[in-house]
Amino acid sequence: MHLKPVALAAALAPFAAALDVQVASSGGNKTSYHQYGFLHEDINNSGDGGIYAELIVNRAFQSSELYPVSLNGYHSLHGARLSIQNLSQPLSAALDSSMRVAAGNGSNRAGFENEGYWGMNVECQKYTGSFWVRGAYDGSFTASLQSNLTDDVFGSVEVPSQAVADDWVEHTFTLTPDRDAPNSNNTFAITFNPEGTENGYLDFNLISLFPPTYKDRPNGLRVDLAQVLEAYHPTVFRFPGGNMLEGNTNETYWDWKKTLGPLRERPGFPGVWGYMQTNGLGLMEYLELAEDINNMTIVVGVWAGLSLNGDITPRNDLQPFIDDALNEIEFIRGPADSPWGSRRAELGHPEPFNLQYVEVGNEDWLAGAPEGWNSYKEYRFPMFMQAINDAYPDIQVIASGATSDNYTFPAPAIGDYHPYREPDALVEEFNRFDNDLGHIVGEVSATFPNNGSKFDGPLFDFPAWIGAVGSAVSMIGYERNADRIPGTFYAPILRNMNRWQWAVTMIQHAADPALTTRSVSWYIWEALAASPISHTLPANEQFGPVFYVAGRDENRDDALVWKGACYNISSNDIYNSTYRANSTRVPVTVHFDGVESGTEATLTMVTNPGGDPYAMVDPLEGNKVVSTTETSITANADGVFEFYMTELSLAVLDTGVNKRVAGAPYSPIGKKDHDWKPRMAGKPPGYRPAV
Repeated sequence: MHLKPVALAAALAPFAAALDVQVASSGGNKTSYHQYGFLHEDINNSGDGGIYAELIVNRAFQSSELYPVSLNGYHSLHGARLSIQNLSQPLSAALDSSMRVAAGNGSNRAGFENEGYWGMNVECQKYTGSFWVRGAYDGSFTASLQSNLTDDVFGSVEVPSQAVADDWVEHTFTLTPDRDAPNSNNTFAITFNPEGTENGYLDFNLISLFPPTYKDRPNGLRVDLAQVLEAYHPTVFRFPGGNMLEGNTNETYWDWKKTLGPLRERPGFPGVWGYMQTNGLGLMEYLELAEDINNMTIVVGVWAGLSLNGDITPRNDLQPFIDDALNEIEFIRGPADSPWGSRRAELGHPEPFNLQYVEVGNEDWLAGAPEGWNSYKEYRFPMFMQAINDAYPDIQVIASGATSDNYTFPAPAIGDYHPYREPDALVEEFNRFDNDLGHIVGEVSATFPNNGSKFDGPLFDFPAWIGAVGSAVSMIGYERNADRIPGTFYAPILRNMNRWQWAVTMIQHAADPALTTRSVSWYIWEALAASPISHTLPANEQFGPVFYVAGRDENRDDALVWKGACYNISSNDIYNSTYRANSTRVPVTVHFDGVESGTEATLTMVTNPGGDPYAMVDPLEGNKVVSTTETSITANADGVFEFYMTELSLAVLDTGVNKRVAGAPYSPIGKKDHDWKPRMAGKPPGYRPAV
C-alpha cells in the first residue's frame, strides 16, 4: 500500500471533497508499535534550570577553559566580601574551586544569596538543602528563602555548625516556608556570624536546594515538567541528545562516566549551548527518568569519535572509545555481577534498564563534513556496529544519518532522520518512508513559516498551529510505516523562557510552575500517542487534504483506530477568503471491515477554533488556541462512522473502551510580575557581587 509522491498543490485543491475510507480487517504491517517520545539534551536550559529540579545556579563553581570560573548568580549580604578560591585542599578533584565569604563593614552577620535560575518558586512545601563548609566555626548558619523585591522572608531554618578548620564538612537541612511567595522573584540565602570563625571567613562549595521532586527521587526532576511530559504518553526516550553528545572538541565530549556517583565527584561539562553544565542530570538520572515516565524504551547515543569542531578520531585510535561504548551498554543493561553492572547496582539499581536501541554518534553527516561523514561511513560506524552486534545481538544499532544523507547503512542497522521542516514540506514528506530502509525519526519539529527562507530569518516565538498539523501529517506517514519506523522523537522538547537557542519547543517553562505551558504541538502529539496501534490495516488511498492511517491494537482487545490530519490550507492560501470559505469542512466516513451497526467509538478532535493558522500558545495567556474534545460516536446502519473535519485539524477515532486518558487540562496563570529578561529585579542598575 505504497503511495505515489505527494503533490501538495493537488492535495490542497480548494474544494471540500468527501473522504470515504474503507479499512480491511487484515493484511497490514506486522506487529510493530510506532512509539512517540522525545529527545533531551541540555539545550535551552532544559536540564540545568529546567527539568533538573536543582534551584541553585552555579552551585559548585564548575568551570572549563571555555567557561571560566565565576560568581555568577551570587550576591553579597551584610557587606560580606565574596571571592573565588582554588585551595590546596579542594572539596574534591572534580570541584576544585570554591567561594570564600569574608566579613565586611564590621557587621555581626555575613553571607550571600543566590538568585537561582531566573528566580525561585517558593511554596509551603518541604525543601531539602545542603552545603559544604571548610573552616572552623562555632555557631549556626541561617538558611532562608526570601523575596528579592521586598524584605519578606518566607521561611528560614537554623543549621548548627559542624565546620572544622582543616576539612570540608557537609551540612544538610530541610526548610518549609510558612507561606507562598506572590511571585518567583526570590533568592536563597545563607548567613553566619563571622565572630565565631577563626579568621573572619569561611569557604563554601556545592550549595544545593531542591523542592519536592518527581517520584520523590533524590537529585531528581521538577514535578510539573515531568508530569506534563508524562501526560502526553511518551514511550521512547533518546538521550543524551544530539550536539551535547558530540561535544565541542574530542577532548570535551559528554563522558558518561563523569556523570555518575556523588555530586561532589562530578566535574561538570563544557556544554555546547553556551554555558557550563553541572552534570547533576547524568546518565543515572536519565535512566531513572525513562523508568519513572511510563518505563520508556531507551535509545542511548554513544560517542563515535567526531566532535562539533570537526575533530576526527583516526581508525587506529578508535578502539578505546568502542570499548567505552560497550562499557556504557553494560552499565545500563548488564547483570548486577558484571563489572559495570555492579557499578550500577552500587548506585541503587541492581535491575538492568530497558535498553533496546543504541545510536552511534549524532548527525555525523553534519559535523566536519565531508571528512567527518566519510570517516563515519568508511570505518567509524562499521567498527562500532560490529562490536555492538557481536556483544549484544538483540540490540538494534542506529546510524546517525539517513538514506537522504547519501548513505546506505549496512544491515541490520537502521538510520536516523532529522526533519526540521516548514509545515508544507512536512506534508510533502507524508510518503517519505513508503519505499525506504528502516529509520527512527530522531528529531522532528516544524520550524519556520512558509516564506521560502528556510533558516534565513528568526524563529517564531512559539510553535504555530499550522506547523503542528503539518507535523501530524508527517507523523501519520511514519506510523503507516511502523514496521520500519519504530519511533518518532520531538525535539527540542523543553525551553526555559529566560534563555534559549531554539524556540520550537513542545513545553515552555520558567521558575514559576504557573508558567509551564504546553505548546500547540503538545496537544497534537498527545492525541496521536493516546491511541496506539499494534498492526496497521490496509485502507483505500484517497490522500489529501486528509492524510490518515488505520489499524488495531492487540493490547486493547483489538481496538480499531483511525488517525487523520486535515491539512487543507497552505501559507499561500491563508489570506485567500474564497479558498477558506470553500475548505473549512471535509466530510469523512470510516468503515472498518466487520464493524456492525451500533458499534461505539470515541472521536477525539483537536482543532483551533480561532482559525488563525499561525496561532501560538503564549505562557502569559495560557491555552487560548487549541480545543481537544472527546465525543461518543456510533456506527450507522451500514457500520460506518461519519463525522466532519475542519480546516487544519486532527481526528482520532478509537473503538477501545480503555483508551488512555488524555493529559490534565492546562492550569490557569496564577502568579504575576513576570518577564523574560534575565534580571535581579530590585537591585540597583549595574549591581554585581563584591569579589
